Amino acid sequence: MSAPAVFILGAGRVGTGLARGLRAAGVTVTGLHGRRTQETPDRITSGALPAAAHSAGAILVTVRDAQLEETLTALAREPLAAGAVVLHASGSAEPRSLAALRAAGHPAGTFHPLLPFADPARAAASLRGAWFGLDGDAAARDASRALASALGALTLEIPAGEKVRYHAAAVFASNFPALLMAAGEQLLTGIGLARDEARAALMPLFLAAVENVRSRPTAQALTGPIVRGDVETVRRHLSALTTEPELLALYQALSRAAVSLAREAGADRGKLAEIEAALDR
Repeated sequence: MSAPAVFILGAGRVGTGLARGLRAAGVTVTGLHGRRTQETPDRITSGALPAAAHSAGAILVTVRDAQLEETLTALAREPLAAGAVVLHASGSAEPRSLAALRAAGHPAGTFHPLLPFADPARAAASLRGAWFGLDGDAAARDASRALASALGALTLEIPAGEKVRYHAAAVFASNFPALLMAAGEQLLTGIGLARDEARAALMPLFLAAVENVRSRPTAQALTGPIVRGDVETVRRHLSALTTEPELLALYQALSRAAVSLAREAGADRGKLAEIEAALDR
């Protein structure tokens, strides 16, 4: 199936990034519609949906989850092209308003990019090789696969009833690394480093850890005192963090998870048991 012409409803980071990526891949993007008209290369329209929305083979809705039901309900009242597919980019929502679109003859489903969109320009370049989670009607999944193929991306089917767990996995991989870096920066600024200096000092370590995860099985990528069975270092960390209870709780929670991963990696089980006892105290 060739990629359909797409109209994108929602001109935030995700919508803008996908519009740029699809256009660069040769997919016809008939329009990008948002809250405000913008005379930029992205050619963003606003207000009433233009005629381009009514002739597109697929409508891709990229608004925030809080606006999704309202947007899809309004879309169901529009004179869309016969059989036009409606896809939304939410990784967690199960919109009830898709029922009205389906009743009007529009196959519907999910087209969720497993990719952070902090910067739409960079995200567009990162779409090749990325993954998209999809579900929905057969025609909607076909359209999603065609769009992903045009982008040079891969797809995975989200099993029925498992969308929230799927999205939680995405949050762990994309949201929490920034929090871990922030925790490291907080500790280094607490001993006198400037914020920029702390970030610069930790960045090579952070990127090397990501490369380890990229290039080898996750358990084998684990480094540090837990997988080495270094009980005393863990005890010293716990003692040093007692004055910062939020960071202490984070360290304990992540270290317990690291113990499980270290077992998978073949670390000394006796030492891991001692580490668990220290964490519990």
